[in-house]
Amino acid sequence: MIRIPCPFCGERDHSEFGYGGDATITYPALDAPAADWLEAVFQRQNIRGMQHETWQHVSGCRMWLVVERDTVSHEIRSVRPAHPGMGKALKEGS
Repeated sequence: MIRIPCPFCGERDHSEFGYGGDATITYPALDAPAADWLEAVFQRQNIRGMQHETWQHVSGCRMWLVVERDTVSHEIRSVRPAHPGMGKALKEGS
């Protein structure tokens, strides 16, 4: 079982989260050629080891998070809000 330490709600079971995919992908502009979108959406590396992933806390605060997770051991090294403004809100207690 994977336990994800949500910065907003505390440590929770991974069943409360929805997997969003690779957090390192830069998506093309909306009017980019179809080949660029094909590359961004479907051409993925199957990384063995540490990977940055997006997860949404669907059954909790509903925030999107970036989780640094080892794909072999499922060890979680770090979790941070996916949007930089949320980190500031956490520090200010908002």
